[in-house]
Amino acid sequence: MKRIGLLSDTHGFIDPKLKKYLDSCDEIWHAGDIGDLAVTDTLASWKPVRAVYGNIDGDKVRVVHPENQIFELEGVKVLITHIGGYPGRYTARVRDLIIQEKPKLYICGHSHILKVMFDKKHQVLHMNPGAAGVHGFHKVKTILRFSLQGGEIKDLEVIELGSRSSIN
Repeated sequence: MKRIGLLSDTHGFIDPKLKKYLDSCDEIWHAGDIGDLAVTDTLASWKPVRAVYGNIDGDKVRVVHPENQIFELEGVKVLITHIGGYPGRYTARVRDLIIQEKPKLYICGHSHILKVMFDKKHQVLHMNPGAAGVHGFHKVKTILRFSLQGGEIKDLEVIELGSRSSIN
């Protein structure tokens, strides 16, 4: 079993509450708009990190983190990218990746809107953890935690870190 902490859209900000919520995780996944390598460096000092770059990320972040992460963990094939849409409204690029790669779990960020929904057509669970940073229109900073075990996605939790305008 692997416990995953999932966040996105930090825009260079590390919420002081993150560490306590991510301590129980085996890995931390970041779905883009990292903002500064100091963010993923800090996360990596806590736990192993898998991350993708987002549209606000510059060359330094893009050299370290790819546009897509496609991998299998605990029997679950995963696709992570920053901009990709959601079931019924995928970008053409992501729709083609989903058809080609057939992930069981598709993760993106970008919208700052927390969303978890199952795509019956492609048999894939979509997760967007919302935004963990203080830039954007979201009202509450959010992350997700869940477990992967034996090909299953289990124990999903939504964690609210507080108001976007609060730093601690």
